[in-house]
Amino acid sequence: MWSRLSLFAGNSNIDLANKVCSQLRICPGKALIGRYCDGEVRVEICENVRGRDTYVLQSTCPPVNENLMELLVVIDALKRASARRVNVIIPYYGYGRQDQKDKPRVSIAAKVVADLLSIAGADHVITIDLHADQIQGFFRIPVDHLFGTTALIQALRGSLSGDEIVVAPDAGGAERARFFAQRLRLDLALTDYREGNGNDPKIVGNVKDRKVIILDDMIDTGETVLRTAHAASAALAGSVEVCVVHPVLSGPRVVERIEESVIERLLVTDTVPLSQKARNCAKIEVVSIAPMLAEVIKRVHFEESISSIFKEY
Repeated sequence: MWSRLSLFAGNSNIDLANKVCSQLRICPGKALIGRYCDGEVRVEICENVRGRDTYVLQSTCPPVNENLMELLVVIDALKRASARRVNVIIPYYGYGRQDQKDKPRVSIAAKVVADLLSIAGADHVITIDLHADQIQGFFRIPVDHLFGTTALIQALRGSLSGDEIVVAPDAGGAERARFFAQRLRLDLALTDYREGNGNDPKIVGNVKDRKVIILDDMIDTGETVLRTAHAASAALAGSVEVCVVHPVLSGPRVVERIEESVIERLLVTDTVPLSQKARNCAKIEVVSIAPMLAEVIKRVHFEESISSIFKEY
């Protein structure tokens, strides 16, 4: 059945796609993905995919709109080439932060992107650590929502003493941090931050003289993580580390601010490729999710359980 599987990569995260192909011991699918002079996306599938199960790996990370449009055109090209099924792997789901109508007259853009993927011809979506779980319900097609934190758990497990404490940076990340702390058998603390009242955030839990591990799904401007790290330091934490699944890092001077902060280590996955500046930062360490994605692809292809993967951690 391996002869009926092809994995294509958009231009957003080619290194991750190559690592997944290496894990699966297959060659990347052949496709020409480029641009016309006016910037239009041009895609040509350069091999026969008729009747095949195809996979397209593309993070909708910055430049978000370019990568999203490229993904949609690749999906359409595969459908028109008579692929049996198009499975879309989106390690980082752009527009995920716009998942609810928190103000009058705003768009729920996460739903718009879900509709676009369905209309383009995607049969199945595999994604990692959505900003909000309810985004799964925006799709008209099956969605497998993977936990990128499992890769971080594996990376941390051998180096823990047991006295560390996991800190959720906000109320929205409490459930994620609870899962993380439970799997590592560590204590959990929360950050109490009330925007607009002029007060600094407070850590609810005993972090004095303990290693604090701040967990979040993504870091973009760095404001939330840096604010929480400062609060932990003010509460006399022994040291501060941060674990993040999606290292978007698009904010102004965000890498420099991390280097200047009390954070001793920022552990991230490769759902989003790092900029050259971030790769040069000694505090940033990358854990690859390629082995997990490869295992998921195997199980999807052979119609086996995916949820059982995460019960092992």
